Amino acid sequence: MAWTKYQLFLAGLMLVTGSINTLSAKWADNFMAQGCGGSREHSFQHPFLQAVGMFLGEFSCLAAFYLLQCRAAGHSDASADPQQPFNPLLFLPPALCDMTGTSIMYVALNMTSASSFQMLRGAVIIFTGLFSVAFLGRRLVLSQWLGILATIAGLVVVGLADLLSKHDSQHKLSEVITGDLLIIMAQIIVSIQMVLEEKFVYKHNVHPLRAVGTEGLFGFVILSLLLVPMYYIPAGSFSGSPRGTLEDALDAFCQVGRQPLIALALLGNISSIAFFNFAGISVTKELSATTRMVLDSLRTIVIWALSLALGWEAFHPLQILGFLILLTGTALYNGLHRPLLARLSRGRPLAEEGEHERLLGGSRTAINDAS
Repeated sequence: MAWTKYQLFLAGLMLVTGSINTLSAKWADNFMAQGCGGSREHSFQHPFLQAVGMFLGEFSCLAAFYLLQCRAAGHSDASADPQQPFNPLLFLPPALCDMTGTSIMYVALNMTSASSFQMLRGAVIIFTGLFSVAFLGRRLVLSQWLGILATIAGLVVVGLADLLSKHDSQHKLSEVITGDLLIIMAQIIVSIQMVLEEKFVYKHNVHPLRAVGTEGLFGFVILSLLLVPMYYIPAGSFSGSPRGTLEDALDAFCQVGRQPLIALALLGNISSIAFFNFAGISVTKELSATTRMVLDSLRTIVIWALSLALGWEAFHPLQILGFLILLTGTALYNGLHRPLLARLSRGRPLAEEGEHERLLGGSRTAINDAS
């Protein structure tokens, strides 16, 4: 069945904004500018402030939700189900996980390449599968276990590619290894977030945009407040500011003032996360969860290609192999082989029945899986 113009627009919006989200964050990291008090030029390494911006983008999804509610109120839209009452504090534990995982990933993005960052996030499948068995009582089928094993193999290959690639003064080998490990560690926290959302949040039938916006509100407020003690906590080599503290928001604002393009990169990161969440949710509803997963894989290719074209990283053929293995693992875990095998055996078009509103196959993705 041919896609409508609106469906094509949604797919394109998801692909473009998802790519911009990672690339704009990496672009900001690459800038050099003076800080406060005429300090020497240094890289814009402010991962926690960038995470605050990301949560601001998620928070804006609440505005989109209420606009849709107002639009639905003006029309007799049967698809707009009345929202069940719920306690917003249900979103606090997932928001804390999201805040921690996102902050760690932004720290890691300072240390490794954008393509490796995107590929290694595929590790979330491993921990989501294991945690869903342990805490949700789910039984994984053989293809899902094979998907997990393939994902582990893919992560090893991508890690080897990083070890064997040429490293410049900005990304030393020790930093790249640390960054890769931090990304995988962050996926453990993201998996806990998914389990919490599935166990306590999904049963309340909360609109996804409202869920994203509520978690964004909690993350924005809490992390903004934490920037104050972070200004005084020493961080040693993990710090990118001249003061050597965990986060120096004042230094970041001074750098933005001296290099306005950093503000453009941050604005791109904030706005893209909002549009990406809206587009991802809409693609799942209008097309299928499988389409959303395929577009997310295409996003990795776009990020990788642009990073190579911009000279942000060096090409290594092992990355191609690692990406293909990771893609195979994701497809197996999400059951993409089933409709394909059914089509080959029956000789008729793929059935999309049951795909709508289905996320991560037997599991669900995090409500705001777009960092």
